Amino acid sequence: MTGKIVVITGAGGGLGRALSRRLASDGDTVVMLGRTLSKLEEVATGIGERAVPIACEITSPDSVRAAFAQIAETFGQIDALINNAGLFQPSTLLEASDELITDAVMTNLAGTAFCARAAIPLLKRGGHIINVTSESVAIPLPFLTIYQASKAGVENFTQMLNLELYDRGIRVSTVRAGTMVGEGMSAKIEPETMMRMFADAGKRGIDMMARGASSYESTVDAFRLILNSPADLYVPSVAFHGLPAGWTDAG
Repeated sequence: MTGKIVVITGAGGGLGRALSRRLASDGDTVVMLGRTLSKLEEVATGIGERAVPIACEITSPDSVRAAFAQIAETFGQIDALINNAGLFQPSTLLEASDELITDAVMTNLAGTAFCARAAIPLLKRGGHIINVTSESVAIPLPFLTIYQASKAGVENFTQMLNLELYDRGIRVSTVRAGTMVGEGMSAKIEPETMMRMFADAGKRGIDMMARGASSYESTVDAFRLILNSPADLYVPSVAFHGLPAGWTDAG
């Protein structure tokens, strides 16, 4: 097989699924990591021989080590890791359960670190780690205190890890994503919570109804841009957000 070997976490749905499909169609081999092997296998079957599904619970260091040991045995080296898996559960801190706080930090921040640590020995010189964060790092969206904090941690982690891996010739970048919609969406918000979010956002001068959303398929180009960057070019971060419905028809 030609092309790059790219490991993608959270590949069973949403953005991870769209990334897997697109990169495989471009000629890359995608190693699809996710909690549920049956879901990964279903998506991989539709993609074909360029998709390799491997079960991995990214919040478990042992599970991550086992998954990357399997990757090492199969491929030897990889070209890129996309830390896409994330947990999005809107809540105020006061109302957040112990599990919500722990799961958000373990999935969004610790899981990203576990996978990056396991990938480093396998990454080729000129390879890439891409960490997915959120527009909420820069925009004061309500009910996202825990989520935003974990994603802000990932952005700081990205900056420091890039310096740490400089001598290895491995680049570490951030993709700061806006709202995305499409097949395989995993985030489900209770209607009451959504209404409260929208009301609180309005008090902060943010019209949630006017904010646009992009499709998972549209956003893949941001990752392709980074993966295709020449060896002597570093793209520290890419940010995107959707446009309101009908924007392209304006004028």
